Amino acid sequence: MTNHFDTVAQEWDRNQLHLQRTEAIAQLLLQKIKLNAKMRGLEFGSGTGLLSFALQSHLADIILMDSSVEMTNTTITKVENAQLTHLHPIFFDLEKEDYQDATFDIIFSQMALHHVGDIDKIIGKFAALLPAGGHLALADLYAEDGTFHDMEFHGHFGFNPDDLASILQKHHFTLVNHSQCFVIEKNTSEGPKSYPVFLLTAVKV
Repeated sequence: MTNHFDTVAQEWDRNQLHLQRTEAIAQLLLQKIKLNAKMRGLEFGSGTGLLSFALQSHLADIILMDSSVEMTNTTITKVENAQLTHLHPIFFDLEKEDYQDATFDIIFSQMALHHVGDIDKIIGKFAALLPAGGHLALADLYAEDGTFHDMEFHGHFGFNPDDLASILQKHHFTLVNHSQCFVIEKNTSEGPKSYPVFLLTAVKV
């Protein structure tokens, strides 16, 4: 999957759907979580950093973490061009390694979780990076029929947010809330289909 994202990195921000989805997620996230200029954030699976760019004026510092080299390089260029010194893109695979350089006040991601193999493990890693009172915000697909990806895909066909909530509670998250924030319209081999996206938020105990 990383090779796919390496290939599409430079074209990613030209897709209006990506921009519209990010805007919708960011707007709902800001309604659900009160951010402030003292908070440190981590965007997991940041891609080209669209969500971090949308939230950057509300946070003091953001680590943009991705396991695609080209996505990371593209983001580094964007950050440099925008002269944003509080955004820090890093090439890092949290699925395979433990990040120990910092803790965060909020961890957020969009459309990254369904690419992760072991959901329970990654939620545990999120929990380890958040102190009590830290926030988690995950945007991803509701459970779908497997037609969303038009390529060979070995991840999850979306999620039932209530199932994710059960995993979160196991890792000491509370105030778990989720609601629809966007709908992706796609032409598939089976014709036009709609794929709703949820935003799930939670607080670390």
